[in-house]
Amino acid sequence: MQALDLDFPLLSDWNAEATHGFGVAHEHNGMRDVSARTAFLVGVDGIVSGAWAYEPSELPDLDELIAAAQAL
Repeated sequence: MQALDLDFPLLSDWNAEATHGFGVAHEHNGMRDVSARTAFLVGVDGIVSGAWAYEPSELPDLDELIAAAQAL
C-alpha cells in the first residue's frame, strides 16, 4: 500500500467471495457476480458500521464517507 500511502488493507475480491458475503452480487452486461457499487465502513473490530449503495452512474460522496469514518 506504499504507492497509495494507505495505512489499511484493501480487498481484492477475485473469486467474488466478499461480493456474495456482503450480498451485493448482481449480473451486469451478461457477467455474473459483479459487485453493485457499494461502500462499507468496517471498524477495527470487523463489524460493519455503515453501508452506502450507489447507482452505477453515481460516485460515492467521499466527504460523507470520511465523516462517517471519523465519527467511529
